[in-house]
Amino acid sequence: MKKIITLIAIVFVSSIGFAQSGAKIEFAAKDNTIDYGKVSKGSDNGIRVFQFTNTGDAPLIITNVLSTCGCTVPTKPTEPILPGKTGKIEVKYNMTPGPIRKTITIETNAVNYEGGRVALKIKGEVIVN
Repeated sequence: MKKIITLIAIVFVSSIGFAQSGAKIEFAAKDNTIDYGKVSKGSDNGIRVFQFTNTGDAPLIITNVLSTCGCTVPTKPTEPILPGKTGKIEVKYNMTPGPIRKTITIETNAVNYEGGRVALKIKGEVIVN
């Protein structure tokens, strides 16, 4: 019995040592996706905002924001996001009629995503009035 308790204690202490520390990014959008739904080209400016929070214990730095095409223009914060604070990444889609299926890649120092790279997605459909 003492061996089992000792083994459990060692595993517990070891797992605490492997806890990641650093910046962590958590997005408010479910599955990191914003759904435009069906929108009219003439009545929508195409701008959407991805809200996020730094849930880590170090400043979050967004080093780059990449889009899969020129029809989607993202903007990123210029200053580090301190632990517990929120930020936003604004995305402007050019509202070309048809389906919307685009990915925006965020490069950060976040430890909760492999390599600090986070994929954000927009989807929906632009219709003509």
